Amino acid sequence: MNTTPFSPLQLTPTTASDLPGSGQDRPQIDATRRIRAGGARALVLGGGGSTGNAWLIGVVAGLFDAGLDVTTADLTVGTSAGSTAAAQIAGASPTQLLADVLSAAPPPRTTPAGSGREPVRIPPPDHMERTSRIIAAAEDAADMRRRMGAAALELDAASDGSWQTRWRATVAARLPGQSWPERTVIFTAVDACTGEPVVFDRHSGVDVVDAVAASCASGLPYRIGDNRYIDGGFRSNADNADLAAGYARVLVLSPFGGRSRTPADWGTHLATQVKDLRAGGSRVETVFPDNNSEHLFGANSMDPLLRPPAARAGFNQGRALAMQLMEFWR
Repeated sequence: MNTTPFSPLQLTPTTASDLPGSGQDRPQIDATRRIRAGGARALVLGGGGSTGNAWLIGVVAGLFDAGLDVTTADLTVGTSAGSTAAAQIAGASPTQLLADVLSAAPPPRTTPAGSGREPVRIPPPDHMERTSRIIAAAEDAADMRRRMGAAALELDAASDGSWQTRWRATVAARLPGQSWPERTVIFTAVDACTGEPVVFDRHSGVDVVDAVAASCASGLPYRIGDNRYIDGGFRSNADNADLAAGYARVLVLSPFGGRSRTPADWGTHLATQVKDLRAGGSRVETVFPDNNSEHLFGANSMDPLLRPPAARAGFNQGRALAMQLMEFWR
């Protein structure tokens, strides 16, 4: 198990402020206060694009196959692709989800997919370059979020707005059901107009499909009622593990390996969040893609043809790590 301040569990080739209002038009958007009480176990599912989603499902399925069920965590935090995974594992068995990824017919290259089956909206080709410029110009994380939101709203103003209906249908098709789980599952996002971080849960007055769609809105802003939101990965980092503060044991599955595009002195990196969690009394374990599968993420994270190998890599890691994690989790 981890003994250093931030030592991810990896598999090597040799070791195998609640707001007033209710309803869809005026949702109580921020669930942060409701999760601060803490609990026994928290599962954090980070963002990572299409392949990241497949890897997350694979890891959870591998743990499950080896006798460790992490889907019953007292809190599950989902960000971007991790929000889709969080909703998926809350409504279907990890084994079935993995089988769906592995059996899905590959889509045409002209219609990239997030679930391996259906066309999706993806960021424009210059998305990384454009967002990198915004990060470089920002003074801190709050300024970066405001700038990201403004840029997304500008792109939206130049669009015909039809993408939202398609995007919502795509997200809905990925989920096993259309109802919020009874257990505590939260999805992160950012208010595009204010730059303020947002956390959705089943008490927020927001449909679960809309909450996931907002958390995954990395290009254009997603509208819920009168508000518009951008990807939860802009909240802090692709993992947002800080939301598990107060939980005794925190398991972080990070498709991007804890990497961040923001400066370290902003204090938002996963390593900093893990250090803070441990200082607060939490035991924390992190799982990153192993060296043999790192190429499936990053620049390749939106390639649907790489979903099956990403899922298989995650499954193998999950099975191999299950025994190490059982004492920690239970």
